[in-house]
Formats: sequence, C-alpha cells, structure tokens
Amino acid sequence: MRAESLAFEVAEEVTEGEDGAFTVPFTATFALEGLGEWSYDSSALLLPAADGAEDEWTVRWESAVVHPDLAEGQTLVLTTEEPERAAILAADGEELAGPSVVFDISIWPSRLTDPDAAYEVLDALGAGIDTDALADRVEAAEPDQAVPVVTLRESAFQEHETALRGVEGLQFQEGTRTLAHAARSVVGALDPDGGAGASGLQSRYDDQLTGTAAGAVVIADRESGDAVETLHEQEGGEPGTPVRTTIDLTVQRAAEAALADLGREGSIVAVQPSTGNVLAAADWPADGFARSLEGQLAPGSTFKVVTAAALLESGTGPDDVLGCPQYATVEGQRFENQDEFELGPGTTLHDAFTASCNTAFIDNLDRFDGDTLTRTAEAFGIGAVWDVGAVTFDGAVPVADSPNALAASLIGQGQVQASPLVMASVAATVADGTFRQPQLVPDAVEARHEATAELGADTLEALRTMMRDTVTEGSASALRDVPGEPHGKTGTAEFGTEDGELSTNAWMIGYLGERDLAFAVMLEDGGSGGRDAGPVAADFLNGL
Repeated sequence: MRAESLAFEVAEEVTEGEDGAFTVPFTATFALEGLGEWSYDSSALLLPAADGAEDEWTVRWESAVVHPDLAEGQTLVLTTEEPERAAILAADGEELAGPSVVFDISIWPSRLTDPDAAYEVLDALGAGIDTDALADRVEAAEPDQAVPVVTLRESAFQEHETALRGVEGLQFQEGTRTLAHAARSVVGALDPDGGAGASGLQSRYDDQLTGTAAGAVVIADRESGDAVETLHEQEGGEPGTPVRTTIDLTVQRAAEAALADLGREGSIVAVQPSTGNVLAAADWPADGFARSLEGQLAPGSTFKVVTAAALLESGTGPDDVLGCPQYATVEGQRFENQDEFELGPGTTLHDAFTASCNTAFIDNLDRFDGDTLTRTAEAFGIGAVWDVGAVTFDGAVPVADSPNALAASLIGQGQVQASPLVMASVAATVADGTFRQPQLVPDAVEARHEATAELGADTLEALRTMMRDTVTEGSASALRDVPGEPHGKTGTAEFGTEDGELSTNAWMIGYLGERDLAFAVMLEDGGSGGRDAGPVAADFLNGL
C-alpha cells in the first residue's frame, strides 16, 4: 500500500460478547501517495489476558480485521499509473528540459584489475567524483556487488567513452532521465530516486509538471496476484502541464557558449528592454548555483550608472567638472582607481564615467545625501520584491549611515548588492527609458513591481550617450567592433576571501542600440571588467 500515514479512530461504543471479549469498531484512514486519503470502517475482537490481568488485551487475528471484505489468502494492493511529466519550454515552445539518454557508470569489484587506472579515468570526467571515498566503497563491497559511481549525459559519456571502455571492471547502463538541455542551473534537476523536482523550476513547479496519477486500492489473491475486487479508485489521472518561460534559445545558447569557452565561474543574463522578458540566464558551471538570478554580489563600477543618474537628476551635467585625483580619502580610508590612475582636475562627469574613475565620484561626496542612491535606485526597481516566476535576488541599496559607507556605495561596493539579473535590468531601463520588471515565467507572475520613481528624459539621454562613449572611447572598448551599436559600462568589484586576501569580480553591462537586448556579464574571483568581462561580453554578442 506504500501508505504515507495510517491512522485508527476507535469508536466509543463497543459490544461485549462471550468470555469477556469485546468487539471494537474502528475507522482506518490511509494517506496514499497520489490518491490522497481513503477511509473505511472495520472492527476487531479483543480478548482478555489468559491470566485475568485487566489491563492486558489481545486482538484476535483474521484477515477481515485489515478490511471487512478481505478473506484469508488475500491482500490489499495499491496500483498507480503515473502521468508523463510535462516539459519546461523556451519561449518558442522548444523543450528546455525533457527525456534524455544517460549512462549509469558502476564498478564490478571482482573484475577491477587496475584500480588506479579506473580512478584516473573517472577523475578525468570532471564530474567531481571523490575517488578516495569511491576506492573505500569498492574495497568494502562484495566482489560481485555493483558499486554505483556517476550518471553521465550522453554527450559527456561519448566524449570519454573510449577511455572508459578501456578499463576492465567499469560497467555502463544506458537509460533515460528528464534533464535540462539549456539554462540548466535555472531549470533545475529531478530527484534521481523519486523523480520529483529537486531544484530550480523543476522544484518550484513540481505539482504542475507532475500532474495527477490514476490509481486504485484492490483486493488481490496473494498467490496469483490477480485482482479480486476494487475497493477505492481514482480515475482520470491528469498529465502535467508544461511551464513556458521567456528564454530565447538563440540568446541562451550564445551566452552558454561564451561561458563554456572561458571555462570559469560566471554568469550572463540577457533581458528584453521593451518587455522585461528574460531572454537568457546562463551560469558556469552549467549545473551549479543559479547566480545569474540569485547571486548577491557587489556590482562594482557598473553601479555608476545609478550613481551618475543621481548626479544628473540633481542638476549636474555631463560636462560639469568633477576631477579625478589618484586618491580620495574618507574617514581615514583611502580609495583609489584601478591601477591607481588619475585624470586630473578638469575631468568631467562624462570623462569620469567612460574611464570609470572612482575618485571622481567619491571626491564629490557632498553632492549626495545618505539616501540619495537608495531613492535613485528605485527608478531601476532595485530593492523591491520582484515577481519573476523564479527565485531571484532583487538587489539592495541601503541608506548609507556614514560618509565612508556612502563613498563605498557610490562605486558599487560596501552594502550595495545585486544579481546579474538586476544589473541587466539596469541597462535595460536605460535603453527603454522605463523600468520593466523582469519576468521568466509569465503565466506565474501575478503582479510585476512598478518603479516608484522615474528618470528624466535628459538624464536618460546623457546616460545613453555616456554608455555609448564608454564603448567607443572608454573602458568598454572590448565591444567596439561588435555590430548593433553596443552601449556598455564596466565594473571591477573587490571582496575579501576566506584567507583574508582581496579578490575581484569582473562585470560588464550594456545593451545593443539596434536590437531589443540588454545584458550583464559577471565573472567570479579575479580580473577586471574591461580586460576580462569585456571579451566574454563581445563573444556573447557576436554569437547572436
């Protein structure tokens, strides 16, 4: 019956019979997987203890105690018919996840003639196999007991097939499993044991994708297994219904290819400015954490789009002089530009933005209040709760409680945090002129957040000009030869590592002026926006 739970409710009225026995009516309630609750009434004959002890009773066994229609030699059986799991779809209806060929690899201990060779081949798969622990399991296993190792996608198995088949004692079993074909970190995976959604969209929409099972409780002959009588039935199991996303597979595959070629942890997100639709959400490793949507990271100088917007909204013009000294000190902390460059006292807002000069903004700290950036970020939707149809981190720009905290916030450090999705949306807001909350699963979005502030036309025009000039003459020059009139802003965000050292995340955000597409590229742990994230962004955009 595979009951999830079983409860008995004993009736208050019992019937006394001969020899001090009592007939006790009760109601049994089963919670059955896929069928819900099933209840029925039965009764049990309770006999007093042979030695006359008043507090000891025995239930007289007979099959009818289990169910009143159950005869000797019969048993209860639960039969279920699971519906086919529905697919997760891209915007054009192509599957992002569906049945895929996989290969289960195991070891036959008695035939493993060269363990070192086997572990070397398995380690080369790059599947994160702990070969030391595996060796211990093989050593402890019976000689003819298969020891499971890993399940590989067909493409990964084919890549290493020759080496794998060359090792005596490795076994391979072909099978089928529902896997993500694209956007794997976002789509998620199924529990290999139960088949339920274990992560990502597969988990969030598990009920919708699974549907409802048909099933029945029957009395069956214990020897033959034949059904004798149906006691409870749930007919008309409904198949699961697909989950449709806004993912554009052309854009998604270009993003995944750009990251795969680099082979380094990072993310690329693409958003359609006119709609807010998420066109791509790619991560490397492909089956890892969905930092593209959920990452909580300092955006570094890409946040200067928001900082510059705050200055422009307060009346500062692109040609107004800010200066760009080598250092700026606030409350005893020295801030500097990357590689400690300086541009001189005549540097304008336009120049500081395109060259990504930190000190220009920090040296003009008095133009900002503690909540200026928080209020300006509202025009980009940052800090609100977004209804995207997936788990996301929607950014945070807290009110600065000190000059030092404000200085760090101006350059996207300190308490300012964003996901790649948020920063792609920042670029999209500049491109379209209006914040349109991103959405990934439109049918699940009940109320998209609307910005509580908006940017003026002059501010938007200045931001667009400066982002274009950042490509043609500034730090985003890696995009200079990309077709489609790219606009961009670089960022390099410092963070402390576990060993106390400083490392950086490299950023590039922007949009294509001749195409309805905005993007964010983020590479973890090392490098700079212009030198490292810039070429990846160019590869992505050229791959479109």
